[in-house]
Amino acid sequence: MPHDFTGQTAIVTGAASGIGLAIARDLAAQGARVVWSDLSEEALARATDGHPEALAFPCDVSDHTQVEALVAYAVRETGTLHLLVNNAGIGGPSAPTGDYPLDGWHKVMGVNLHGVFYGMRYGIPAIEAAGGGAIVNMASILGSVGFANAPAYVAAKHAVVGLTKNAAMEYATRGIRINSVGPAFIRTPLLDALGEDALTGIAQMHPVKRLGTPEEVSALTCFLLSKEASFITGSYHLVDGGYTAP
Repeated sequence: MPHDFTGQTAIVTGAASGIGLAIARDLAAQGARVVWSDLSEEALARATDGHPEALAFPCDVSDHTQVEALVAYAVRETGTLHLLVNNAGIGGPSAPTGDYPLDGWHKVMGVNLHGVFYGMRYGIPAIEAAGGGAIVNMASILGSVGFANAPAYVAAKHAVVGLTKNAAMEYATRGIRINSVGPAFIRTPLLDALGEDALTGIAQMHPVKRLGTPEEVSALTCFLLSKEASFITGSYHLVDGGYTAP
């Protein structure tokens, strides 16, 4: 179902590939003025090729000064901000908690948790100034269940779900809806690097026996950002092919 985002400005982090790329494309196709953000300027150039209307802004979301600059850029270039998708994230090292590298822990937390907080810290005042809008924070199925050898990722995504609920309560009467989305394993370039044998095994972990697509996650995300979801806030929505059902 298409939505109408005409006249609205959106920021999407992690927009150069995978889920973020699908969301940025879909929002633009549905009328939003999209600021595409990612760590790499070169990756952003490739992602926005064919989108002459796109606004691209490289940003390391683990650096609060860069996130503040990203929001300021969106407002300066378009005059406003209504929609924010805090999607940028990394996987981190694979190791049990007792052996987990400290630098890996801090890097995962910096991007996956602090980056979401910074996005809301600077994005919420801009959205409120525009008269309201919506935010989607990209969590994961691992925002509700554990996964061996991924303590930093699991902890960060659980925290994103809690942070989302807390902020949604604070701004529920101030015109800003805030929700989180929890994808399972989605077929992205990052996952493709594991090889077909590994992907086949991962697909079998889902009751539907396949991987999800970025477009499926984008469809839910765009709905949550739209006026059709006007009574939905503070929620955690799974796109998981039944992964968390057992």
